[in-house]
Amino acid sequence: MRLDAFTAQSPTPLRTPTRDSRHPWWQVLCLSGVDYFSTLGYQPGIAVAAAGALAPVATGILVLVTLCGAVPVYRRIARESPDGLGSVGMLARMVPGWKGKLLVLVLLGFAACDFLITITLSASDASTHLLSSSSSPWLIPVTLSLLALLAVVFFRGFTEAVRVSVVLVMVYLGLTTVVVARGLWRIVTEDGHVAHWTTSLTAEHSSPWAMLAVSVIVFPKLALGMSGFETGVSVMPLIRPADSTDPAMSRESRIRRGRRLILTSAVVMSVFLVASSLCVTMLVPGEALEEGGAANGRALAWLAHEELGDPFGNVYDTATIAILWFAGASAMAGLLALIPKYLPAYGMAPEWARRSRPMVLVLTVIAVALVILFRADVDAQSAAYATGVLVLLTSGAVAVAVSAKRAGQRRPHLLFVAVTAVLGYTLLANVVERPEGVRIAVWFILGILLVSAVSRTRRSLELRGNEIRYDRAAENILRTAVAGTGELRLAPFAGNRTAGGEGVYGRAERRLRQVNRLVDDRPLVFLEIVVRDASDFSRPLEVTGHSADDVPVLRVSATAVPNAIAALALDIRDFTGVVPDIYFSWESASPVREMLQFLAVGRGENAAVTREILRRAEPEAARCPRVHVG
Repeated sequence: MRLDAFTAQSPTPLRTPTRDSRHPWWQVLCLSGVDYFSTLGYQPGIAVAAAGALAPVATGILVLVTLCGAVPVYRRIARESPDGLGSVGMLARMVPGWKGKLLVLVLLGFAACDFLITITLSASDASTHLLSSSSSPWLIPVTLSLLALLAVVFFRGFTEAVRVSVVLVMVYLGLTTVVVARGLWRIVTEDGHVAHWTTSLTAEHSSPWAMLAVSVIVFPKLALGMSGFETGVSVMPLIRPADSTDPAMSRESRIRRGRRLILTSAVVMSVFLVASSLCVTMLVPGEALEEGGAANGRALAWLAHEELGDPFGNVYDTATIAILWFAGASAMAGLLALIPKYLPAYGMAPEWARRSRPMVLVLTVIAVALVILFRADVDAQSAAYATGVLVLLTSGAVAVAVSAKRAGQRRPHLLFVAVTAVLGYTLLANVVERPEGVRIAVWFILGILLVSAVSRTRRSLELRGNEIRYDRAAENILRTAVAGTGELRLAPFAGNRTAGGEGVYGRAERRLRQVNRLVDDRPLVFLEIVVRDASDFSRPLEVTGHSADDVPVLRVSATAVPNAIAALALDIRDFTGVVPDIYFSWESASPVREMLQFLAVGRGENAAVTREILRRAEPEAARCPRVHVG
């Protein structure tokens, strides 16, 4: 049965994409790749600034960790969590109850930090490139305009976002291929470049082992080159599966294509990282890469101008600005995949948060506030961005390590433990060097927790259980109870059936009749509500009928006692055509403590809360189930 009268006004949930709204895997790769591939605009310069002549070696270590560590981790996540929830979804299933929900909220805080800062940092970086200055008075207005334009694309829908990303990625990677190929051709055909580089290496480092040690030390500064994995799994629901009438086969097809997306994007990015690092290290003067230099933050763009002329360089600048602007699209898609699937289900956000367009508006407003707060300063935002990325990568490695151990897979478990150690070291090194990133992430976490707590409290008196199903025994109990008398008495059972021993229902019935002065022998139907996991906000109610001590009993598992009683009373009214009376006895504990217990574990202060939920759900007094308390 459905409580259609009470759910008709609820906002439409964020729908699972239909086949017509899904896209080939390579197009979805472009949506997740706008953020990943856009880092080529600044990653080679960062590598040279951090490692000097060792930049290609350090980049090689980055590629090794990417292909041998991050790729296996996220290909497993794609198999075990293919519905857009990524590593957060895996960890949520592993840790039940409030502990799991708290873990999810903390991870959502880091994810919000990562994705929102991706949006604002990318727009700020695009504005800096567009204005050729990080101190222009137009920096903030231009950045805000780019954010508004990104929001317009998502207001039109995911299809438009995918189309724009395909064009941008194809153009940007095509132009970057020309720049890198030209640079590598010079390195191979002109004398002196390789010799000068190897001379610098041997002059600065005593042995290959010293080079390797320094490369490992500077590796955390290059870790942003792995920023696209979490968004890669978050957009998997947009992938079009192979034609099949079998849902299981379609799901398996989408998983295979999602795993292909992750591997392909990592291989493409790895090739570009190594090639661009060699070109920038050998062809760009060191002084040009320093702060204030012509190539600072735009090494490949500088090469495009120098090697291929200003007309080509201007085109490359335009493509770089465009992909930096749209890099926030993959982050927006990630947030729209995560938040609507968690917070409303936990009762920690309004139901309209399940809809994409209102969430785009909310996220854009937050992004605008962040741009103003950071004054569109790329450096000020980069620490928080790195922290969010590394936390999500590390949590993904932890999730698959635990999954492999539970499955008894020794070798994969050891591999994932090693990856966790590498990513954990990278995260720790980043936090030690740039602690401001953690401080910013903490504010995101506190914001998520505060909003969640307030929303959970505000929604605590909502009617829950939007789907109620009865077995045949439960239906027979209800029909028998109303036959002849046209009345129905419901008695919520608050005792412990197991601990009460034999005759517990008989004693409960006698006490309830005594305190409520029920002197006739018309039957009471007991409602036994068992709270399995109060951390879930709502779930379908499965009602089963039983007889105990010659008393009819309806048993149901729910997330909160008063909400379940109210939902059942209204649905029973519609099923039987009789407005039921609900009989309680007052609890002896403090009302304040009882209310806090209700908010925390779903039970306590049942009579008063049930009455308030019914009053809000059914404004017509004659149709509202009556609450009696003795």
